[in-house]
Amino acid sequence: MKFIHTADVHLFATPDAEFEWGENRTKEIEETFEVIIDDCNKKDIDLLLIAGNLFDRSPSVEDLIFVDDKLMRLEKTRTVILLGCDDYITPGSESEAYKFRSRTVMLPPEKTTNAYLRGINTCVTGYSYGKSQYRERILEQIDPGRKDAINILIGHGGDNDHMPFRKEKLAAKGYDYVAMGYIRKPLHILKNRMAYAGSPEPLGPKETGRHGYVIGEITSEGTEIEWCPIARRNYVDISITMKPELDGREVVNKLDEKMMKLGNENIYRIIFRGFANRDIDFDLTRIHERYNIYEIVNMTISSEDEKMLRVENETNMMGNFIREISEAYTVNEGVRSKALRYGMEALIMAGEKE
Repeated sequence: MKFIHTADVHLFATPDAEFEWGENRTKEIEETFEVIIDDCNKKDIDLLLIAGNLFDRSPSVEDLIFVDDKLMRLEKTRTVILLGCDDYITPGSESEAYKFRSRTVMLPPEKTTNAYLRGINTCVTGYSYGKSQYRERILEQIDPGRKDAINILIGHGGDNDHMPFRKEKLAAKGYDYVAMGYIRKPLHILKNRMAYAGSPEPLGPKETGRHGYVIGEITSEGTEIEWCPIARRNYVDISITMKPELDGREVVNKLDEKMMKLGNENIYRIIFRGFANRDIDFDLTRIHERYNIYEIVNMTISSEDEKMLRVENETNMMGNFIREISEAYTVNEGVRSKALRYGMEALIMAGEKE
């Protein structure tokens, strides 16, 4: 049985609405979901698992019709939808009673449900959200739903407020695969047995790295999964290490060269580190015109800053570090200067994280 596992699609979300590229993101999220549907047809997929937060909000009947129309394009693939912490449906609501025209099962909220798909002898078991939070260890209490069938657990959460669980507990249940949602970055929890798919499109600057879905196959020999990147854009942090001898033009060229290799469709956060002359002047107009810049962070230290830091931190860890380095490298001024600067930068960075 071949399956695709996705989660946290967040249809109708509007990330980066304040930026020029933000006006396209809602449509791009929808188009990436359509890519998943196309891949189900191209790759002869039997089952599409959606592990929560298909929508960015509790779906109305109109929202469900919108998705149902898209799922109607699936040629042979069955779909199981779990409701998550953002797209939960209140028990008894009009949306809960919606009947899909496509070959889709939406697990009802607030109860453990087994969806047995006879044609592929697969039982998908899960507990859909009927509210935004569950602090109980619900997933650990759910057993496989059918003997002599492929058993899949579909879940959403993992932190203290959203169905916390221990992977050892779920592994001991004996499911052929556990399809998780809620964490928006892909995460392989237990080799070939348990994974977070991550969101197919990143939804904020903290969601760096590549995004896509999990594809897998379950046979008599076991389960094998792999991850497929499909995101239209990715958030990327670009770090430039500054040196006093660099001028503004060199900095811009170096930045442009890095970003050109990564692609102008991505969304960038530029971080300047290291040591730079306070009066350095560089024009980033060309960078802003060519690329999507979310944020520019200047963490450089000038010579004047370095002297001030030495005076202000004479009695603490940084002051001790400066004295030790100065005494250790009394001959080679070049090595001493580099060691001082790198070490001071590391200490400053540690302070920022705290």
